[in-house]
Formats: sequence, C-alpha cells, structure tokens
Amino acid sequence: MSKNGLPKLDDHVIVLFGATGDLAKRKLLPGFFHLHAAGLLPPEYRIIGASPKAFALTDEQFREHAEQACADFCITKPTDPSWPSFAERLSFAAADPGNAEDLVAAVQRAEKEIGGAPRRLYHLAIPPAAFTSVVGMLGETGLAKGKTRVIIEKPFGHDLDSARKLDKAVHAVFDESQIFRIDHFLGKESVDNILAFRFANGLYEPIWNRNHLRYVEIDVPETLSIEGRAGFYDATGAYRDMVVTHLFQVLSFVAMEAPVSLSAKHLRDEKLKVYEALKPIDVRHVVRGQYEGYLSTDGVAADSQTETMVAVRAEVDNWRWHGVPFFLRSGKAMGASRQVIVLGFAPPPLRMFPAHRKDTPYGRQNEIVIDFADPGAVKVNFLAKVPGAELTLGNAEMAFYYKDSFAESHALEGYEHLILQAMIGDQSLFTSSDGIERLWEISEPLLENPPPVEPYPVGSFGPESVKNLIAPYHWHLPHA
Repeated sequence: MSKNGLPKLDDHVIVLFGATGDLAKRKLLPGFFHLHAAGLLPPEYRIIGASPKAFALTDEQFREHAEQACADFCITKPTDPSWPSFAERLSFAAADPGNAEDLVAAVQRAEKEIGGAPRRLYHLAIPPAAFTSVVGMLGETGLAKGKTRVIIEKPFGHDLDSARKLDKAVHAVFDESQIFRIDHFLGKESVDNILAFRFANGLYEPIWNRNHLRYVEIDVPETLSIEGRAGFYDATGAYRDMVVTHLFQVLSFVAMEAPVSLSAKHLRDEKLKVYEALKPIDVRHVVRGQYEGYLSTDGVAADSQTETMVAVRAEVDNWRWHGVPFFLRSGKAMGASRQVIVLGFAPPPLRMFPAHRKDTPYGRQNEIVIDFADPGAVKVNFLAKVPGAELTLGNAEMAFYYKDSFAESHALEGYEHLILQAMIGDQSLFTSSDGIERLWEISEPLLENPPPVEPYPVGSFGPESVKNLIAPYHWHLPHA
C-alpha cells in the first residue's frame, strides 16, 4: 500500500490518443495534473500525447496546450510548484494506422527514461469510428504486448451488431482483463455513495424493494444545447449518448442485489444480473423530443428525426423489482442541469389524517432523492404536522450535503478516480462486454422502430407527453 492508502502503483507510460481534443482538454490533462499535484501518481511515469500526423504538435507545443487546459479547467492551477515536474513528463508523437514509427519510438524512449519494465496504459479519447483502427495499430506495432491496458471511451458501438464487431476487434488484441470501458458517471463520488447508502445502512436496505417502493426516477436534464457537436450528435441522439451509456449504468447501482464483496468480479456480476432482468424497451413507453431550433443548427439535417431528449419507462423484471417502473429522462436545452435519482414510497394503507394540500402532487410526499451531481446530496422527503390548532400535514425534508460534511479537497473528479482504478487494474467501475451487449439488445425495439420526435421549447422539461409517460406519478423536476 502507498502512503495514501491506495495499492502501490507501478511505473507507467501513458499514451493519450486524441490528446488535442475537447475531452483531453477539459478532463484528462487537468485530471492527470490534479493527480500529480496530489501525489497519487507513481514516482515514475510519462504521458505521451498522440494524434494523426495532420494534427501533430511538438513536445513544447503539447506542454503549452496542457498548461492552458489546466489553467482553464483544473482545480490545481499551473502556478502550483508541482507544475514543472509534471510538464517535463509530457511529450508528443504522431501516429497513423500503418505509420506509427514516431509513437513506437516515443514509447521506447519513455520506457528507457523510466527504467525497468513500466506498464503501458492507452487512453482512446477519440471518435468511436477510430477505435478499431487504433486498437489494430497497437496490435500490429507490438505496442499491445506485455503489461498493457486500454481505456475505451463511450459509446461502445451504436447498436448490438456494431458493439459485437467492436468487441471482436478489441479482443483480437487485448484480453478482457486489459480492457477498461469507461463511463465517467461511475467514477463520481456521489454515484459510488449509492452503494454505501444502500448496503451500509440498516435503515434503508430493508425497504429497497417492490414491497415499499412504487417507482424510481433517474433524471439528467441539461441546459446545454449540442454546441458545435452536430456532426456527432445528429448521428447519435440522446438515447445512445446518455441512456445506454450512463443512465442504465446508474440504474444498475440502484437496482443490484448486494454483492458478495466490492471486488470487480462480484460488482460486475450483480450489474449484469440487473441488465439480464431488464425487459426489452417497449416503444409505447418512450417519448422522444427535439428542442425548437435544433433543425436550424449548422450540421443538422433539415429533416432530422434525431431526439435531443428522451424519456423511457424501463422494467427490471426480477423478484425485488417486479412491478416497479424505472423512469429515465435526459436531454439538451432543458430547464435545468441536474442529476437526480428519486425513489417514491408507497403510501400508508390507512389515511387517518385530514386531506393533504391540494397542490401537493400525488406520490411526492415520501421520497428519497439522491442528487448525484458532485459533490452530491441525499434528501428524504416526508410529511410532518403543520404547527397550529388543527392536525394538518405539510412537506418536510431531511438532507445530507457532501460539501457540508466532508472535506471536498479529498474528492476526485470522475475521470481522475477511474484513471487511477485503471492504473491499479481494478475493473469494478468499468463495464463488461456482456453488459454492453445486453443493453444494446434490450434497446433494439426502440432503435429499429423509434416513435416520431415531438418538439419542446428550449428551457422546458420536454414535450407535454413526458407527463403522461410517468402518470399517475410525477417527475420530481422541475418542482424541486
């Protein structure tokens, strides 16, 4: 164990494909620097940025690019005394399929500087269409040999057939134990806290089932529009971009049975059981929306039927959850940027109290609300007596806020957490190939026969039909 309680990390050569892209700028380079400044990276490591020759940088240009990225997006700024020792570990190499000599030489040079036999970690922060060619290049050049691991970004395919083909291509070069399919939602402290909240507290674990809960919501609206991502987004849509890759992952944490341990095998086994219990998506219980003005966006087809918002009723048909609907919603240009899980309780069998306030929505009185936008919060909504001569009821709330209870300086951003887990070799918070394929399998009815998109105003929470989808219950947002 290292001094920070993590397993001791091996020395690493890290190759960041897509090093000049938006993800690297906003998340990965700032994340690596934050880990470096916090003393969480191994004593000896090198980071090699990689891109096609057409976008190649010199080492100095890459260091300047990283410095600007960290100045703009990192908690720890490049003015920190640790910056020079981080910058000197950065270099850049061009790499194209069939022409990767620069990258091979850069990796060999980095390994010689470190000495011994460092591990190699490849992070593919590149468009999905390039996954197969880059993985093939790693195999052909011998860079995949030895102690290597690869992080692959979402989306992993765009349907069941493409996911299987990509999986076959990746497995031709890497063993499953070397593959880390990343979903940054699962690196969030607040998402991991779902497991602690459920399984570490005798107050909640016994009621986490169909006998006490009537519905579950997982709601992730965003105020951002597609903002220059038309080429990617118009070919992808909200369902592929968010539901398959993020919301179903969160659903598995909410719905899984208690694992035997928190090891990668046991956690992934329980998640897979949830996916196996998911019924195929019923298109009658799906609403697809498109925000007004989307069709006038540069790069969007004039007759596009791509959804910018989707709401889905999903069903986990097993002993614990039979009959409990899971409502998932996400979209762009909506009325708030929130990430919430809501568990609605069944009402008590005998209502002896005077009528509740007429403006109190049905089912809103008793809920557990988990806000998983970091730093996160957990709230319990319940009914209490309103002061006065009459015995009338009003809504009350008990709340726990991470920011008020623990030192935020100890928290890691989702990508930072997952990068460390990949360097350690812990696949607990990464998705298995079986899980990915099962999610595409249950999605086939929707992907093959999607309902038409309905317009919704920018700044709203979707078309009016999203209210019908969840009836007789109500969305927690926007009322919260």
